[in-house]
Amino acid sequence: CSPPLVTSCLRIYGPQLNDCPEDIDMRVVLVGFGGREAALAWRMVKSEKLTSLTVTGDNPGWPAEAVVVHASTPDEWISLAREVRADLVVVGPEAPLAAGAADALVAAGFPTFGPTREAARLESSKAFAKEIMLATGVDTAAALVVDRSDPQSVASARARCARGQVVVKADGLAAGKGVFVCRTATEAEEALEAVWSGRFGESSDRLVLEDLLEGPEVSLFAICDGERIVMLPSAQDHKQLGDGGVGPMTGGMGAYAPCPLIDREAGDELGEHIHLPVIRELARRGHPFRGLLYAGLMITEDGPKVLEFNVRFGDPECQPLMMLWGDDLLDWLYGAAIGQLPAGQPRFIEGSACCVVLASAGYPLSSDKGQPIPEPVESDGVVVFHSGTRRDDSGVLRTNGGRVLGITAQGSTLDEARSLAYAALPALIFPGSQHRSDIAAQAGT
Repeated sequence: CSPPLVTSCLRIYGPQLNDCPEDIDMRVVLVGFGGREAALAWRMVKSEKLTSLTVTGDNPGWPAEAVVVHASTPDEWISLAREVRADLVVVGPEAPLAAGAADALVAAGFPTFGPTREAARLESSKAFAKEIMLATGVDTAAALVVDRSDPQSVASARARCARGQVVVKADGLAAGKGVFVCRTATEAEEALEAVWSGRFGESSDRLVLEDLLEGPEVSLFAICDGERIVMLPSAQDHKQLGDGGVGPMTGGMGAYAPCPLIDREAGDELGEHIHLPVIRELARRGHPFRGLLYAGLMITEDGPKVLEFNVRFGDPECQPLMMLWGDDLLDWLYGAAIGQLPAGQPRFIEGSACCVVLASAGYPLSSDKGQPIPEPVESDGVVVFHSGTRRDDSGVLRTNGGRVLGITAQGSTLDEARSLAYAALPALIFPGSQHRSDIAAQAGT
């Protein structure tokens, strides 16, 4: 089912991959090379349908089956997809989606897992996400949208910050670091200056100031084909750098799944009230959402409220989700990409999974690159996903980013998964490494 044959394959075998012959060839291109993509690749190569997996950047933790072909622009991704006769392109990170990667690939004839640029605005513009939530009645915090170029708007922002109890968010993409939770007016004023310091570039030309909500946060995911959604297990990320949720915001210092605050039944119900209305509204506007829609929720005394949307698998939430995935992943990614998910729901392994992130010195403000890393050793129930690593000319594994490794374990209980992950951690410590010691220690809080 390479692109020239997609139409005839669908006509003969039906729109669902499960309806195709068991020996169908699936040539996949995976865009991205971080920890999320490492986890996706690890699960993809377990598919009996996979013929080839081509990845677009270096990651020393790629599975042996993956072939690296460097590509970093839409034209290069299209050229690569043509070269390998890709049946499916999976776009992992948010930045390419916000730049229109899926638009270009679909226009070139390649089924693509990942939303169009307009649909991806759910993540690339927090103001747009608020607009969609308002239009669909999705429960969220009251907010003020601020345009930095408008003096009156800036004055309104300062007046709101003077009251405290506010969350200051850069409107655009900021790698998970453009959110400041401010309980006092002083903290809010400092957050305004930090966002407007130039650190986030154009992402901070607009801000969203939200009323501060209280409660535990939960990540809830749905695979979407433009019309239908399929809910996945919930997860809980740990975003602050330090134990107990103190310190600066990061891209995520660890995660576990499922979260006891939202079981499968509750997740399905929330999907009907959150994810489904959103994709229906996008479809009504002419922008069907085909990919992964991730709702970041806060469980308040008044019930769950949406803090944000992301348009791709979370990192590091993807790592425990892939450890628990019990189905052929390609069935679901391909089904979403062509607008026809398989019937039913994907299977997941019973139990829990936990990911603990090892980060470099200086993270999240900087990253100490070049430090030698002990070679990960495989063990039962534990997979070490590489996020920010490289090999030097001598073959030594070294740090190459802020978040370096995601030590991920699966167990029959969350305590078992957590214990396995932390037991594997000491052997991977490198100079200056940082990690939290409380990932999943207070599950559901």
